[in-house]
Amino acid sequence: MSGGVDSLRAALLLREMGHEIKGLHMRLLPACPGGRWPTEEALEEREGALRNVASRFGIEVTIIDCRDPFEQMVIKPFLNAYLGGLTPNPCVTCNPQVKFPVILREAASLGARTMATGHYARVLPPDDHSDRYRLFRGLDAGKDQSYFLFGLTQDQLARTLFPLGVTSKRQVLHWARSMGLEREIPRESQEICFIPRGGYREFLVERHPADPDAARGPILDKAGNVLGEHKGLFAYTIGQRRGLGIASSAPLYVLELDVSANAVRVGSAADLDRLELTASGVNWVSVMPQEAPLRCSVKIRHQHQPAPALVTPLSTDRVRVVFDSPQRAVTPGQAAVFYVGDMLVGGGIIERFRATTPTTSCTGSPH
Repeated sequence: MSGGVDSLRAALLLREMGHEIKGLHMRLLPACPGGRWPTEEALEEREGALRNVASRFGIEVTIIDCRDPFEQMVIKPFLNAYLGGLTPNPCVTCNPQVKFPVILREAASLGARTMATGHYARVLPPDDHSDRYRLFRGLDAGKDQSYFLFGLTQDQLARTLFPLGVTSKRQVLHWARSMGLEREIPRESQEICFIPRGGYREFLVERHPADPDAARGPILDKAGNVLGEHKGLFAYTIGQRRGLGIASSAPLYVLELDVSANAVRVGSAADLDRLELTASGVNWVSVMPQEAPLRCSVKIRHQHQPAPALVTPLSTDRVRVVFDSPQRAVTPGQAAVFYVGDMLVGGGIIERFRATTPTTSCTGSPH
């Protein structure tokens, strides 16, 4: 139970189905210089408010201290990835490596057979057509969160329920208002949970202080001409337009973060189009590991419209994705997730990309 209405509604839906419900809340945020995170007192106040709301519905909540595993398995890799010229998505790491293992372990200690979350996704059990648990998009296409769950294992899926997968966010909000829970309805946010105030650049500087001059390097155009100076590769993302500090008659966008040259390469919007990528750390979720090329739709970030592509296995955990048509701003460090219809078949972390033609090909930083 995060403290929002989604997990509360999920819990109550399950109780309506006859399940006995116990609430678990993960404390994730350790101390941080600069006062960016809530104080210990503020965290306790927030957790107290969660307990009060849950108790109104007869649910007892246990607080789990997950700060150390979250620091080691999510925050530090997030920092290292950015410093290595990647743009990571911490949620796709947190779910399979911290959130689900910790909650399942705690659930077992409480005598629970399964866990549930407020994710908008669906799991179907094995049947006559497949002996695997299969992960599907939530029915609310605008809220579907299956993208963040591609790293889950068969064991985790077998012990997990997603009650909101067959409902919509609008229905949940209507229920919350009908129950007088307006103050518990948070504004939908795209923020990273451990960077609640300010931006990730400030967070990186706070957590990894260094000589600012040592991080600087050239901003180059496609021909290698120096157009300006960047403030550190971690301060830029592929597709970024604002904040480059370059005077130009036409808009310029970040095309590549070149770690070997400590350079930011820029170009036009059309130069962002990519036809091919490779992804590593691939997890085959709803199907057995593939050996032959697979036709599917591929999503390269959460808000990206899945695009038709051919996914070709290169090894047990690495694939090449070739899109039917070029896609904008393929970003190393982000997740590429594969769907057949509404079924999530697998996904991995983007390590390289290739542009639309061999004459303009380039690669992102290896992951």
